[in-house]
Amino acid sequence: MSLSITSPSFTQMGEIPSKYTCQGVDISPQLDFSGVPEDTKSLVLIVDDPDAPDPEAPKMIWVHWLLYNLPPETSGVAEGVTSLPTGTMHGKNDWHRSGYGGPCPPIGTHRYFFKLYALDTLLPDLHEPEKNALESSMQGHVLEQAALIGTYRK
Repeated sequence: MSLSITSPSFTQMGEIPSKYTCQGVDISPQLDFSGVPEDTKSLVLIVDDPDAPDPEAPKMIWVHWLLYNLPPETSGVAEGVTSLPTGTMHGKNDWHRSGYGGPCPPIGTHRYFFKLYALDTLLPDLHEPEKNALESSMQGHVLEQAALIGTYRK
C-alpha cells in the first residue's frame, strides 16, 4: 500500500468548503493518512497554493501550513486541530505565523496542495522554519510522498 492523504471534507480536485477558508471559520479540514512506509521515522505536511496571486499569471507559491516531525503512526489530523501529537513541530506560513491559514484567493479559482511526506529521519528543531528551509532539511530523506488537491474560489 502506498502513502495516501485523503479528506472526508473534500475530494481530489474538488471544492474546499468555505468553512475551511478565510470566508468561513478558517479551521483546518480533517486529513486522513494511510500507507505510511514501514521505515518511516517522521511525517511532514505542507499545504500550499501554486496559483498565487492570480491563476492566470501565478507569481509565487503561497504557503498555508507547515507541520513536521509528526510521528509515523499518526493516522491524520482532526478538523480544526488544536492539539497535535507529541513531538510535532510547526513551520511558518506566508502570513508569518504558525498554524493553519485557509484558502483566501484574491482572484480566480486556486488549487491547494495538501502534501504528505514520509521521511527516514526525525528532523532537528528548525525553529519555525519557512517552507524552503523545511524542504532543504528533507532532501535525501523522503521515502514516499502523496498529495490531495482541493480548489477554492471566493
